[in-house]
Amino acid sequence: MNTLIELVGVNQELLIYLAIDITIAIALLGAMRFLLGLTSKVNTTEELAHKDNFAFGVSVAGSILALGIVLTGAITGENAPSYLMEIIGMLAYGTYGLVLIKVGRIVQDKIALQHLNKTELIKEQNLSIGIIDAAGAIATAIIIRSVLLWVDGLSIATFIAITSGFIVAQAVLVLVTRIREGKYAKNNQEDCLQEALSEGQLALAIRYSGQVISTALAVTAASHFLIYSPDTLIVNLLGWLVFGLIMTVLVSLLTSLAKRIVLWGINLVEEVDQQHNIGVASIEMATSISIALILTALMA
Repeated sequence: MNTLIELVGVNQELLIYLAIDITIAIALLGAMRFLLGLTSKVNTTEELAHKDNFAFGVSVAGSILALGIVLTGAITGENAPSYLMEIIGMLAYGTYGLVLIKVGRIVQDKIALQHLNKTELIKEQNLSIGIIDAAGAIATAIIIRSVLLWVDGLSIATFIAITSGFIVAQAVLVLVTRIREGKYAKNNQEDCLQEALSEGQLALAIRYSGQVISTALAVTAASHFLIYSPDTLIVNLLGWLVFGLIMTVLVSLLTSLAKRIVLWGINLVEEVDQQHNIGVASIEMATSISIALILTALMA
């Protein structure tokens, strides 16, 4: 009987922690929609319900999913010493994750895809831009989640580590974008990838999204090899960069091989770049993400 009472007591405590985490998570997810509306200077209800702006809807959906991914890193499964610390931890990591998702979007807008005015193009209902915007947010969230699970505790040092890992990962994503732009130009008589995306080429947006998300997954492999320590932050930062680059190259090579097998007999440049074949591009995206998932699982 005493054992049953103790078990019920433990379950009640767990339920309280669960209620705290779920309440904060839902509040943050709701805030994401209105934050996007505020930063884009639009009425979200008007865009989603009255204008039926699918591009904006996809962008918002990507950001909400991204925040959900980040929150899974904040919820480690281990309860804090008190309810107050649980609230503080969830709010701190969740809010900071929300901020970093926004910063990641700015990095993509100003550096990676600097020739695109994504905010205006999404307002103009450019679905391709909505898709790559969502993919960028999801890629950023995957990296943030990995760093959140990697660090330990709640202190200034952990936030510095999270920020450092985020910066390194964004640098790798920008580098991959530049490489993809060069490859696209080489295969298409020096045409500009960003210009093609702005023209609404869905197939290119789908393929690019797969490349961005698979790169993010590759970068997270560093968390399986490096041990977090506030005293070796510089070493860890360099480690994230080195492992991120190595894994990105490895994923790229294996993905190219897998695509040749999965899409045997299909000219990818002709089908995706020139004929805008969404089906083939979707298979490319699925292959890229699958290879990255398999590799990261093996590394774990």
